[in-house]
Amino acid sequence: MKTAAIIQARMGSTRLPGKVLKPILGRPMLWYIVQRIRWVPGLAQVVVATSDQPGDEPIRRFCRDHRIAMFAGSEDDVLDRFYRAAIQYAGDPLIRITGDCPFVDPEVVGRLLKHYETGSYDHIGVATGAGAMFLDGGRFPDGLDAECFSFAALERAWREATEKDDREHVTSYIWRVPGRFRVGILKAEEDYSHLRWTVDNEADFQLVSQIYEALYREDMPFLMADILRYLASHPELAAINQSFIGQEGYLKLWKLTAQTDAKDKGTKQ
Repeated sequence: MKTAAIIQARMGSTRLPGKVLKPILGRPMLWYIVQRIRWVPGLAQVVVATSDQPGDEPIRRFCRDHRIAMFAGSEDDVLDRFYRAAIQYAGDPLIRITGDCPFVDPEVVGRLLKHYETGSYDHIGVATGAGAMFLDGGRFPDGLDAECFSFAALERAWREATEKDDREHVTSYIWRVPGRFRVGILKAEEDYSHLRWTVDNEADFQLVSQIYEALYREDMPFLMADILRYLASHPELAAINQSFIGQEGYLKLWKLTAQTDAKDKGTKQ
């Protein structure tokens, strides 16, 4: 197996345009995501998957300038883009990261990969975001999102998924309907769903920048535990983006799941 991490990144964002290349300590946010994921043991490749549209040329140029493996594909059919990136770089299993998660934790992703390798999973995800929306406790902070899955599961989703949301969200076809795939979840020891570490707006970026200024080191990535300790001694920082928690728009995926489930039951009848 050749484990590949694929980072989805694009310049377009209605709330914070160009956020993936916004500078933190003089370097683009995407640079830090790439560096952090490279600390995961056992990775053979780290790839940035962006679109082939003119608006994403800055990302493509960034990858060329920094010698980062890159794939450019469909802007809207992100599942197709991810699938073709996986083919080009022969990744299996695959780790999916998004470009709005500058605190992606190499220790957490390493645990995720180990769980995938020792279990009988098609897909396993960190307990945060849409896939953990209704999980009772054990959620990681929003922004530590990561998924690990087989190329076979990705290929089946690529062949079968027809809903626009499933083509946009890449893995939702795999995990949103119980019984379709062998799906697992990596839960946290405590519940951290009250913490938002993703970047979707200026308040998120302000929080992330301040934490980087306090914790960043060239020789070693700071981890989730380091951020938690820092926020415990600076509780005012966590309040910067608290008002945005719960506004992620995950419900439409679960409404789609309910519709699919009703359709399946109707077919069986």
